[in-house]
Amino acid sequence: MTYAAPTREMLFVMKEIGGLDAVLQQPGHEEVDPDLVDAILGEAGKFATDVLAPLNQPGDRQGNRWDAGHVGTADGFRQAYASFCEAGWHGMPAETRFGGQGMPTLLSTAVLEMWKSSNMAFSLCQMLTLGAVEAITHHGTQALMQCYLPPMVAGRWTGTMNLTEPQAGSDLAALRTKAVPQGDHYRISGTKIFITWGEHDMAENIVHLVLARLPDAPPGVKGISLFLVPKFLVNEDGSLGERNDLVCASIEHKMGIRASATAVMSFGEGPGAIGWLLGEENNGLACMFTMMNHARLNVGLEGVAIAERAYQQARSYALDRVQGKTLGRDGEVNATIIGHPDVRRMLMDMKARTEAQRALAYFTAGQMDRAHGHVDADQRRQAQQLVDLLIPVVKGWCTEGAQLVTATGVQVHGGMGFIEETGAAQHQRDARITTIYEGTTGIQANDLIGRKLSRDQGAVMYHLIGQMSADASALARQADAVLASLGKSLQRGVDELNKATASLLVSEPREAAACAVPYLWLAGTVTGGWLMCRAADAATVQLGAGGDDASFLQAKRVTALHFARHMLQQAPAMCEAVAHGAESSLGLHQDQF
Repeated sequence: MTYAAPTREMLFVMKEIGGLDAVLQQPGHEEVDPDLVDAILGEAGKFATDVLAPLNQPGDRQGNRWDAGHVGTADGFRQAYASFCEAGWHGMPAETRFGGQGMPTLLSTAVLEMWKSSNMAFSLCQMLTLGAVEAITHHGTQALMQCYLPPMVAGRWTGTMNLTEPQAGSDLAALRTKAVPQGDHYRISGTKIFITWGEHDMAENIVHLVLARLPDAPPGVKGISLFLVPKFLVNEDGSLGERNDLVCASIEHKMGIRASATAVMSFGEGPGAIGWLLGEENNGLACMFTMMNHARLNVGLEGVAIAERAYQQARSYALDRVQGKTLGRDGEVNATIIGHPDVRRMLMDMKARTEAQRALAYFTAGQMDRAHGHVDADQRRQAQQLVDLLIPVVKGWCTEGAQLVTATGVQVHGGMGFIEETGAAQHQRDARITTIYEGTTGIQANDLIGRKLSRDQGAVMYHLIGQMSADASALARQADAVLASLGKSLQRGVDELNKATASLLVSEPREAAACAVPYLWLAGTVTGGWLMCRAADAATVQLGAGGDDASFLQAKRVTALHFARHMLQQAPAMCEAVAHGAESSLGLHQDQF
């Protein structure tokens, strides 16, 4: 089973949920029109289907080859990467002043979903590089930007983030990597782990962004600085010079995304790796956070993408696999399993969750564009507040949802899903990392309640709740039975989110933290349900106007109804866990576990 980009669905969500038309009216996007958007989605879909998807399963089987510090990528990856860059895909979201195309985040998000669905391991290289580009853009000197950004945007050089260390895990306060000043640069020494695409053979140079401590740095996260440390030093004319004092000590043997090298990087086995400061001394963590919203959106998008791939494979299998008889069709034999009611339930669960996750990711991407380029300053501020609130929900809820969707995909295949050759298991293995890196689900949930919710006593969340409630009320008054039912279900979910928010805001910090993940699940489910209702409403309007593709539009209504009756209905239980779940979670002494 190959991958086919769901461009019809993507375009619908971009327009009806992400606000594409309004985004294209903003300054800076004058040359981007609907025809160009259609063309980009079509060409990206072809590249994803024809070039990247065929490498996905072979790359997973072969993995990478480490030899004395050098890493060889799986067969076909170097050629695919060269074609990817030559076609201009690498720099699509980047600023035009550095050679990028400056496309809206909303459009780039849809294209990025294709790369991630077709070959998640491959897509991580571009994602990490563009994250590094963003950090250098915000915090690098003019000299560093002029030297490093054009080749990174073009894809000739790639980028990484070097954060954690063996003893630190998610606790960056425990970092030990050192940076010693030496003239206009620094000497970096230490070991970093879990460095995605930390070493490979696809690009001429690799630019590492490294968190390290100065000799006189204060303890904890307030003593971390950020440094640019290239694999090869760069001469004044832009050519590559000598090898820097860093090496890939090993690569990890992983559960999933096996075709992307996850490196252990050793800096300073000799005199120390040469690096340059980004931003101010002891302000490295804040510098890294400038790229965090996009990075966490993109990891949430990985949840959407892998869910989509798993759904496509399960649907294809169910349409083809002959087994048993179909209930209610006496005498029918040799029927495919899509006729079985429980298989249909599973496929509908997969479809509804995937579409709700996509709607949330695209809605947030559209708000990012609004925050960046709307002509009204107050509108920009409100959009940024909403982005800040929703980013941990996108990252946490979409990736956790992918665990359910990919696991259900294996179940649809039955015993064949447990066999690696089928391919269904790879999607579940690949999805597993998305809830862990770029901040675990627990970290996202703590960010949601500890930073985003408490800093304004829930003002932004209550504003969103008010907007969702108004939409629910309007739908409930509709004469259309499906829309009215959706409105009532949504209102029940919104009421539960409102109660859970009020409960959290008066909880003790430890109790609130114990219920943070259930709250994130509730926020994602209700917000996703709201956007599914909006999609159903838009589809109904288009149907009434005689819109093209009535089958697609009817399916939007049914899928929204399934989400409301199977997912939104869980809101009261989630609210109960938030309001009263801390006591049992914290009730045992550690010796009782």
